[in-house]
Amino acid sequence: MKNIKLFFHAFQSFWAIGKLYWWESPEKWRAIGLLILLLCFLSLDSTIGVNQLKQQGELISALVDLDSERFWQSAFFYIGASIVLAVTVATWQYIEDKIRLYSRGWLTKFYLDKYLQNNCFYKVNTFYREIDNPDQRIAEDIASFCHRSITLFRQFTLAIINLVQFGILLWEKSNFLVLILVIYSLGGMLITTIGFGKILIPIKKEQLKREANFRFSLVRIRENAESIAFYNGANREFTYIQQIFAPVLSIYNKVITWERNLDIFQNVYGYITWMLPALVIGPRILAGEPGLEVGAIQEANGAFGKVFRSLNIIVRMFEFLTSFIAGIERLESFVKVLEEPKVSSVEDSKTIDTVEDSRLSLQHLTLQTPNYQRTLVKNVSIELQPGEGLLIMGMSGGGKSSILRAIAGLWNSGSGTIYRPKLEEILFLPQRPYLILGSLRDQLLYPRTDLNISDEEIYRVLKQVNLPDLAERLGGLDTVEDWDNMLSMGEQQRLAFARLLLTKPRYAILDEATSALDVQNEQSLYQHLQTLSTTYISVGHRPTLLQYHHQVLEVLGDESWRVSSPENYQFMSNTTFFSSRE
Repeated sequence: MKNIKLFFHAFQSFWAIGKLYWWESPEKWRAIGLLILLLCFLSLDSTIGVNQLKQQGELISALVDLDSERFWQSAFFYIGASIVLAVTVATWQYIEDKIRLYSRGWLTKFYLDKYLQNNCFYKVNTFYREIDNPDQRIAEDIASFCHRSITLFRQFTLAIINLVQFGILLWEKSNFLVLILVIYSLGGMLITTIGFGKILIPIKKEQLKREANFRFSLVRIRENAESIAFYNGANREFTYIQQIFAPVLSIYNKVITWERNLDIFQNVYGYITWMLPALVIGPRILAGEPGLEVGAIQEANGAFGKVFRSLNIIVRMFEFLTSFIAGIERLESFVKVLEEPKVSSVEDSKTIDTVEDSRLSLQHLTLQTPNYQRTLVKNVSIELQPGEGLLIMGMSGGGKSSILRAIAGLWNSGSGTIYRPKLEEILFLPQRPYLILGSLRDQLLYPRTDLNISDEEIYRVLKQVNLPDLAERLGGLDTVEDWDNMLSMGEQQRLAFARLLLTKPRYAILDEATSALDVQNEQSLYQHLQTLSTTYISVGHRPTLLQYHHQVLEVLGDESWRVSSPENYQFMSNTTFFSSRE
């Protein structure tokens, strides 16, 4: 009963994913049409198989009877049927591949759209720790789902067709043989699903998770190679990788052990089946029963094998099914997270209201961590006038960058109201700039790569950010490089500032965007920023930043804050930096 529920739940999970393409997508009619076409060719495959089996029996009987004409007629029909069957098999395999191609293309785009929409990728990677390795789920699990679902459709459909067509042929030879076959097949199916199912399916699911964690740890080493080398941390990383890899080997050992046990059962179960038709029909032929020829054993044997394989499809494909079910559950849990908003575990939890407006203002903002376990600042109210600059300073860990996350809509736990323009009008410059995969021109215009800005303007801005020879040094504006490894952190921050000067957004938010620069470069960049009509917010620690801003929001680290002018902040910071509170 437990395994029946397991497979029923697996089917529900399969349909939760499959219906997105087969039932709800704009491509569903093409998909259904291809499935019907596949069904037609599978039926033709089975029909030709029945006729070939009959011709095999005819060949053997003709040889026993020394009937030359009958022999060559059967051989001719068998060869002709083989040619048609070869074309039929190649055709349905091609249709299968097309269905896989179309379904993977649509499902991947669907998941990517959900994943990248409304900053869902940020929420998944930040708040949903149970959703491990979303990259693998999109890149590998979807491909596996599309491949295996069509394979299963073909296998089960062909099994049903063969069960009918070869079952009729077998029934003509021996009713008793059909009864034995049904009992034998049901027994094997129950042993496989009940005896092996409850063990192998959870193991396969855990194997997928551990393999993904191992691959992710290797990716982290690649992405942080320089930092690890500076720390001389190779030994520690090797130890950690071994700790991650050990469970991979452990679970794999369990998998191969239980697959060996399943293989032993399947092999013993399958090897003795070819004897059953001979044991049932052979004595009748030896007794001289009228109408039964030696070729009947060949026909019965072939039909028995086809019907047996059809009835025992779950036994034959059980290993395939266990891996498939494990992958389905990963995709289903992922799509639920993508389609449903995060629900707080805290009852009656409040959220911050965000209102699109032409101004940037915080009104009675109380900001909490996403789990509502800590309040960062309470009841903050401040408004920026167009063209002004606000500097957020204070203790490390007090919530300075979290205020920026709230403005961007990434965090909404707390209360109060944020008035801000559309996100398309705000450019965010984090401390570590995000460098896309693309040309230098794409880097400089990101995220507005659709802007038509002349090369002369780009070169002028590169000179303003003190990167005058960057394009020439790397081969031009259309050069594509591994920018993260090609540029130093200071160059990356200056390149990000060039984005700001080129795209000229109405609002800009800079989270320690000049932390890797010297004072002279920082001064130059902010002076160029002040020539724009951009309203901006900066997070930083350096007192040299004060002169480029009109207001200072000081986060004191104990839920309190205060607002002052740059001149007054300098005065108070020398006297009561940590004790003053408003």
